[in-house]
Amino acid sequence: MQRNPREITADQAPGPALENQLPQDAAHRLAVLVIILISYLMIVLDISIVITALPQMHIGLGFSTTGLSWVQNAYTLAFGGLLLLGARAGDILGRRRMFVVGLAVFTVASLAVGMAQNPVWLITARAVQGIGAAILAPSTLALLTVGFAEGRERTRAVAYYGAVAGIGASVGLLLGGILTDLISWRVGFFINLPIGLAMILAAPRFLPETARVRGRFDLVGALTSTLGMTALVYGIVRSADVGWADPITLTALVAGIVLVAGFAVTEWRVRQPIMPLRLFASAERVAAYAGRILFLGAMMGFWFFITQYLQVVKGFSPLAAGIAFFPMTVVNFVVAIATPRLTLRFGNGLLLAGGIALTMAGMFWLSRLTADTSYLAGIALPMVLIGAGQGASLGPLTAAGIAGVEPRDAGAASGLVNVAHQLGGSLGLGILVAVFAAATAHGLDAPHLFAHRVAVALTVGSALLALALVLVLALIAGPHRRHQPATAG
Repeated sequence: MQRNPREITADQAPGPALENQLPQDAAHRLAVLVIILISYLMIVLDISIVITALPQMHIGLGFSTTGLSWVQNAYTLAFGGLLLLGARAGDILGRRRMFVVGLAVFTVASLAVGMAQNPVWLITARAVQGIGAAILAPSTLALLTVGFAEGRERTRAVAYYGAVAGIGASVGLLLGGILTDLISWRVGFFINLPIGLAMILAAPRFLPETARVRGRFDLVGALTSTLGMTALVYGIVRSADVGWADPITLTALVAGIVLVAGFAVTEWRVRQPIMPLRLFASAERVAAYAGRILFLGAMMGFWFFITQYLQVVKGFSPLAAGIAFFPMTVVNFVVAIATPRLTLRFGNGLLLAGGIALTMAGMFWLSRLTADTSYLAGIALPMVLIGAGQGASLGPLTAAGIAGVEPRDAGAASGLVNVAHQLGGSLGLGILVAVFAAATAHGLDAPHLFAHRVAVALTVGSALLALALVLVLALIAGPHRRHQPATAG
């Protein structure tokens, strides 16, 4: 098919052509920021709000121990796997338009999750939620990127965006515990309805729209990436039940590797890729993507296992388990809010390295727990370190992931940041679930064995954070970058 030489396509457009001028007055910019952050908060909350409810879902809906991980993985795999296609859709069809579509799908799916009566229903609805999030999330960061000028203004906005990723996860744990204990875990999903509707109505009034540009949807790339990551995670999780020699496990892993390799080849050859390989030309961005995968892999395991440890081993109620994360939530919030000032003082790279180091220290401390560990000394205090580290890490990771990106790649880069966030959580959780299941110790009763397995899983999580720190020190916070100005773009 020949192309008109005067036709502007999605991969040629110099940047997002706005149908409306970007908001100039402070009140309008504040409204844009609030709408974007609330919508992104809905996405982040739904990753963590279910965690304190997992034991009740396990019993109430009849999940197996390893099957329970698919409550998270169905959401994060659909989310992460289709994010790049969602980013391309925003570039081609208009980012505000896809923002509203994504919100609508996510909101309706939230209702279906809240009404689920069995594991298949719940996992299917969670996957649809993930599809809605995949459409919505790239538009949030892309609209933020084009809506705020590069420099201090965008640094502050991106820092708040990164703070939502960390704070939202912690608040979700607390809110999920409160709702599960006092009412029902289902309410955590029903509250998305009024919030989603309000944001859908507010978006056309305040958010700038981007003009449609001609382009193609890389469906082959989207399918190979999504199916490939799903097959890999399925094979890893299945190995926890039947071992690595199981034919289905091996088939899933091989298929996953082949599909991911096929995705890379597709993106190299296709005219309009959903993941332009030029995004990987920057060592800083590569380190940010890889570091985010490792960081979220460790953190997802932390949330998944600690909430179950508190309820299964320590006998906490869902409400008490949610409240147990409060010290971490408070510190996370304080540090995340201070991140813009800290970035200007220390630079993005050094702040990021310090944040990951704090998280790693807290994770390793927490990995020493046993069934007899006291909450204050062995759980709350390391959680404070993890909260401070997370608050100082996610904003700088986001900024490094979009550093130096051309306007035409704003949507793809923001999508890739979120891909790393979601797929990192899925891969990390799959690996740590397998580690948890494989950890054995003779002569331990059920609570002590459960605690031992959690400790082993968190030890591996600490190793993931150590790898992330090495990458950041080498490629982001190294001597050659320390004196460069800290920006978000």
